[in-house]
Amino acid sequence: MNWITNYVRPTINSLFSRREVPENLWVKCTECGTMLFHRELSENQQVCTSCGHHMPIRPRERFAALFDGGLFTEVPVVDPLPDPLHFRDQKKYPDRMRTAQKTTGEKEAMLVVEGEIGRTPVIAAAQDFSFMGGSMGMYVGNAVIAACERAVKHRRPLVLFSAAGGARMQEGILSLMQMPRTTVAVQMLREAGLPYVVVLTHPTTGGVTASYAMLGDVQIAEPTALICFAGPRVIEQTIRETLPEGFQRAEYLLDHGMLDRVTPRAAMREELITILRMLLKQPPAVRGDLPPPQPEPAAQAAAVAGAVAPVDQAGGAAPAGRGADGGAGKAAPASSEAGESKA
Repeated sequence: MNWITNYVRPTINSLFSRREVPENLWVKCTECGTMLFHRELSENQQVCTSCGHHMPIRPRERFAALFDGGLFTEVPVVDPLPDPLHFRDQKKYPDRMRTAQKTTGEKEAMLVVEGEIGRTPVIAAAQDFSFMGGSMGMYVGNAVIAACERAVKHRRPLVLFSAAGGARMQEGILSLMQMPRTTVAVQMLREAGLPYVVVLTHPTTGGVTASYAMLGDVQIAEPTALICFAGPRVIEQTIRETLPEGFQRAEYLLDHGMLDRVTPRAAMREELITILRMLLKQPPAVRGDLPPPQPEPAAQAAAVAGAVAPVDQAGGAAPAGRGADGGAGKAAPASSEAGESKA
């Protein structure tokens, strides 16, 4: 009985038991509650196919959809001093960094790359909100500076995608010092006469909003993105008044002159191509390439010429416009038999 209970029954149950479904196959939209298949969501750039809600997207996934052919090259960034303040709350700062790196697979909260968008070489930088809330520390400051220096060196425009909860508290005053550092870096672009386009994504708050995120020549935002310094809940608790609907959202800021455009993620690439080429005083982008004309094969040309020219009795083709005897083409005379009978 023990043999049946311990071996036979578990074996049968394992054969006929239902397979476990991985937890990451379906994603629930936080706006409408629709269950979305992960592959369908990824193909739509993390935008809900039901309601159009824009979910967070990783920098590499964004760049793969943005650059021509999904090709880009990372720009090296100087590594800052790790844990300069020896900060510790519930966990040590280095432990939090290792956890974030293991979870996201990224080194830090900002990725700087270079590539081509619509055949226009650009430098691009994007923050990863899943990495400690995209918080701005010394590395993010170094990344913005590296992006600006690279753009000035190669005479290329800079496109920056912001997504952050503000300055990183684990680095204290050193994180706040990145605000003037990045502001000076953006000024380098302006002195060089290079375009600086900022795309504000959800959410962009705190010290990031107070520095490089609001200094673009053109300010674009994704739909319903929260863009502010202090959040609406903090403001309501401070002034003890109810804020208007949609306060500090992208559409609200567009209506009040804080933004230039609100563009869906699916149309962002074409929007950036048009804006960058206008700012660089380039002609409109070529939407498609026609194949070069192919030379007509010699055999096909000979076949066409043979079909047009008359053929003599020996099988040789006479030149066009001439008779078989080499003279000018004329009407053939009546046969001798017909002439004799007529006589």
